Amino acid sequence: MSVSIRTVNLKHGLILAPMAGVTDRAYRNICRRHGAELVVTEMVSAKALHYNDASSFELASLHPNEENSFVQLFGHEPEILSEAVLKICKDREGTIQPLGIDVNMGCPMKKIVNNGEGSALLKDHKLVGHIVRKLRDTTELPLTVKIRIGWDSSSINAVEVARIAAENGADAITVHGRTREQMYCTEVNIDAIAAVKEAVDIPVIGNGGIFTADDAMIMFDRTKCDGIMLGRGTMGNPWLFEEISARIEGKQYVLPDIDVRLNEAMTQVEEMVSDKGEHTGVLEARRHLSYYIKNTKGASSARHRLNFANSLEELYCIGNEFINR
Repeated sequence: MSVSIRTVNLKHGLILAPMAGVTDRAYRNICRRHGAELVVTEMVSAKALHYNDASSFELASLHPNEENSFVQLFGHEPEILSEAVLKICKDREGTIQPLGIDVNMGCPMKKIVNNGEGSALLKDHKLVGHIVRKLRDTTELPLTVKIRIGWDSSSINAVEVARIAAENGADAITVHGRTREQMYCTEVNIDAIAAVKEAVDIPVIGNGGIFTADDAMIMFDRTKCDGIMLGRGTMGNPWLFEEISARIEGKQYVLPDIDVRLNEAMTQVEEMVSDKGEHTGVLEARRHLSYYIKNTKGASSARHRLNFANSLEELYCIGNEFINR
């Protein structure tokens, strides 16, 4: 089981999904250490890059140890998206170029779709083609597109959108198996992803509802997809990549003990603080640590304390209580 996305070769096709407010550098690093073969940044606004927004450039910046990273862009104007690709691919001190570019055509959030971006693009086939063709003409980097299966249950059109993307130069397409209307709350439509796989000749990546190795194997077996993209299922459990790899290879896998997991989590927290400063790093780390201790004894009271933690020292204290039991 392997997949090639233009010049990018993946052994098992295990990819970390872009998640706003989650997949920062520290998170990408921990998932990379535990088996993510390709990682994708948080989605970056092409329009913000057009206006040289510093925070957006920071989101798109990759450090020298991030060679297996794609940058995900969102927008609806082909020229602006093209300009954004050229900007993030310029040599900048202390950063490296992305391995590839991913275009978001699946984000369901209201503030995104109200601008005609994300999932809203699924309603405009002609614009989808223009965007993909413009970016294909702009860069030789691998170019992928992430979509949902449609806007709502009456307009499931992932096959048509995937064909247009492929015809205009996309190297792979990721399909989230829900409509925009369904957000993240309902069962994934496996058959719709399988239909895309049958319809196009480029690699298809299955996405949505993968929280266990069993979920991953169902996605592979029923859709025949070339790879899978893991999102919320990795939160607090980046070892999911290792578990799925072991299952594919027919090996046994045992999840590390909580003390090992929390020591690794604190490494992630330290990287967040190093990158963002203690105030912002701690505020964002509280959410991550809550996921790491989920379903463990004492997690409820610890989460309450995490909500009020304001320093790295406080996070250490809470984590050490689990480690030193």
